[in-house]
Amino acid sequence: MKCISLSPPDQAFFTFLNSTEVRGERGEEIKAEISGAWVAQEMIKQVGLTLETTIIHNHTPRLLHLLLLAELFVQSSSRPTHNVSMCGMLGSMIPQLDTLLNLSKKLHGLTDDELTFVAAAENKLDNLPNIQHTAAAFSSSKMNQTLSQLYEFAQSFQFHLNWLKIARDNVSLPCQPAEGASAQMLQLSDVLKASLLQISLDVPHTPLPSFPVVSTAFEALQFSVEISEHLQVFCHWAKRSIRHLQRQQRCPRQ
Repeated sequence: MKCISLSPPDQAFFTFLNSTEVRGERGEEIKAEISGAWVAQEMIKQVGLTLETTIIHNHTPRLLHLLLLAELFVQSSSRPTHNVSMCGMLGSMIPQLDTLLNLSKKLHGLTDDELTFVAAAENKLDNLPNIQHTAAAFSSSKMNQTLSQLYEFAQSFQFHLNWLKIARDNVSLPCQPAEGASAQMLQLSDVLKASLLQISLDVPHTPLPSFPVVSTAFEALQFSVEISEHLQVFCHWAKRSIRHLQRQQRCPRQ
């Protein structure tokens, strides 16, 4: 706080005091009282000004803080808010893909040694989805394009899983893993379809692919391994794509 400085008494004021007809000891006391009152008044004025300056100075950081908050509020209000419904659907796909990923690893039911032997055989399914999961593809992906592609891939795998379930059953191999994966893929397809309708996009039509005839258990195992590997790639790519869409939509982190 600044020290209080008093300006010299006004010359006219003391001229007035000296010109009065008050004389003697009592007169000097009266003059002293009047002079003291004047000085006290001046002190009050300066104290008031000093306090006012001090209050403004002390509140300056808080005023600046409020101005910054107001500016941030204006900027945030001008930004697009996230679509609650779309964010909810995107968020529900992640656990579905995690479940599907676990099921895909069980499609063939082989040990690691058996898997190495069967996987070395020639693959025969040419109509499985060809997934491009490069950094350039992700950076340029858009909502409508990504959702449509996800739906098309999900439908294709749905057809392959239904076919694999029948093929394994025909050669007396367990078909429960393929059946479970097919049911999970159907749920994912339904959410993807709802997402497309949410943004007023046409649902792509995926034609039913042609499948080879399975005559032996070994062939069924070959196809099981091949579909399993491609399905795992799809799950990882789909999760990454959905995370990218969530960032684009400013969805809250889960």
